[in-house]
Amino acid sequence: MNRLANSTSPYLLQHANNPVNWYPWGKEALDKAKAENKLILVSIGYSACHWCHVMEHESFEDEAVAAVMNEFFVCIKVDREERPDVDQIYMSAVQLMSGRGGWPLNCICLPDQRPIYGGTYFRKNDWTSLLFNLADFYKQKPEEAEEYAVRLTEGIQNYESVQFVEEHPEYTQADLQVIGDNWKRYFDQYEGGTGNAPKFPMPNNWLLLMRYAHLMKDEEIAAQVKLTLHKMAFGGIYDHIGGGFARYSVDGRWHVPHFEKMLYDNAQLISLYAEAYTWSPDALYEQIVEEIITFSTRELASPELGFYSALDADSEGVEGKFYIFTKKEIEEILGEDAAELFCIYYHITDDGNWEEEHSNVLFRRESDEDLAEQLGLGVDDLLSEIKASRKKVFEVRRHRVRPGLDNKILASWNGLMLKGLCQAYRAFNNPKYLELALQNAGFIYANLISQNSRISRVYNVNTTGEVSVAFLDDYANIIDGFIALYEVTFDEQWLQQAKKLTDTAIAHYYDEINGIFFYTADDDEQLIARKSEIMDGVTPASNSAMAINLKKLGLLFDHEGYAAVSAQLLRNIMPQLAKYGTAYSNWSLLLLDEVFGIYEIAITGNETETVRKEIENNYIPNKIILGGKKGSLPLLQDKFGQSTQIFICKDKTCGLPANNTADALKQIEA
Repeated sequence: MNRLANSTSPYLLQHANNPVNWYPWGKEALDKAKAENKLILVSIGYSACHWCHVMEHESFEDEAVAAVMNEFFVCIKVDREERPDVDQIYMSAVQLMSGRGGWPLNCICLPDQRPIYGGTYFRKNDWTSLLFNLADFYKQKPEEAEEYAVRLTEGIQNYESVQFVEEHPEYTQADLQVIGDNWKRYFDQYEGGTGNAPKFPMPNNWLLLMRYAHLMKDEEIAAQVKLTLHKMAFGGIYDHIGGGFARYSVDGRWHVPHFEKMLYDNAQLISLYAEAYTWSPDALYEQIVEEIITFSTRELASPELGFYSALDADSEGVEGKFYIFTKKEIEEILGEDAAELFCIYYHITDDGNWEEEHSNVLFRRESDEDLAEQLGLGVDDLLSEIKASRKKVFEVRRHRVRPGLDNKILASWNGLMLKGLCQAYRAFNNPKYLELALQNAGFIYANLISQNSRISRVYNVNTTGEVSVAFLDDYANIIDGFIALYEVTFDEQWLQQAKKLTDTAIAHYYDEINGIFFYTADDDEQLIARKSEIMDGVTPASNSAMAINLKKLGLLFDHEGYAAVSAQLLRNIMPQLAKYGTAYSNWSLLLLDEVFGIYEIAITGNETETVRKEIENNYIPNKIILGGKKGSLPLLQDKFGQSTQIFICKDKTCGLPANNTADALKQIEA
């Protein structure tokens, strides 16, 4: 076994028996490279990554390939989910070199960590040839290698950087219109989503567009959001038997997934579908939320209710094997009559509908109403039959060899899940969702936050108490989750925790000179560049998430300092929004709030919970909600009386108190 054997990361442990002399990222490996003047080979991936497994099997398990790697390089394995700071630097390098990135990510670096070459997946012969060539290049032309490293490192340091903007612009609906019109150019109006293939869910994009459609009264975008939510829920990217979404579909129809299931996707999709239900009530949205939460608590929850990171795409060494069925298998499980209906419903055929012969990825096309009419059935009868069949198929599937579980518990992704559970409770008023949220928040508070309000990114059942490094997204997403939990409980302890974490983030991550947050803390290990995460991707950028948190906390605590940092962040990013709005969806959510303003809805008195639920039944995306029977927040002062009262405040002005929800809502612009 190599030096990964003592790791806690499931991804690193997958490589512990490779003949490659892998090191984890750390002082031992970096010092060895310098002492022996050897190139560093940094290989980055994650446990649920299919092509990471393929490259491991083809190259890293091969004795001959390993011999080349061991002779000429100090080989370092990195779990990108544990060390996204390392991944961020070398991903920037590969994107600068090739214009694209992905995982596995492989970078060849000088002994001082500066990269000179990189790429993603390499076939075995290409990989071996590349390694020989790079080792020879460094031996024969070290000056050229140094020159290239200098230029590339400068590029990394400037990549995804912004200028400090002093001017205070007036934001208008015209600014939003440019962003919305830009989005429309990318819509797939037949299959939903944007572009062709592959297709990623990108929950934050559709959250933005849903709110944009509502506030800007844009019917075209509203229709595209609804189309996308339905197509994703009907597609093979969704697990119709066990619930939960896969990471993406390889085609343009949401049909064939890359089968890994990530916590961060499913957490955000809970939030998206829950909010969509309040916006445009649809039983499908409620079903999807319930099934994702059921899946997540069944397969990704620890006994203490921290949530694990991912399920692998592969089982028994085959991608998707756990999830696919032949028609014959379905007939054996259900019997001929029930199987016929089930196969029609989920488009299961004798020939199969994907690359494995006779195998099927389950997906839907028709609505229940249309299909029931075609088959001459009542809708209730159809759904009853399908539900019973799904249960039987699930029971059989449950006994298959399961995909691997990445049992890392990450602070950042648990923050996203906490937010999702709170959003589900807001939309559906199901006490089970609130109970799960409170248990998850309790786990986060007890296990991932220290007494001095520093976060530990990784909790693992196998760790022995050591504190891991944390990054800005860990703070941003937990703060967001705690704010959301306050808004559904009115328990100020969660808001106070959010405030403490915010102060810690500002103290250790904020660059006041440039008006942006670094991704790493000022007392973390210093890498070859200290980067900021600015562009929104499959998850919101940590800077945009912090900007929104600061906007909310500035209002809730009447804290001008928070509001000023949030405003500075948006000013710095604003020049990018009109040009590249599709890469700044979470920033655009903040812009929406700036243009339309945020309603502060304060509810005081004995019936606050009843009124809160009534308010939540109305779609008001640009609001924060606060209150309780008592409270210390500035906006609540002098607002407690003999009866329950509702105050609608905006722009530091409150309307007259209302004593019922209907009257209060009249103060909110339609």
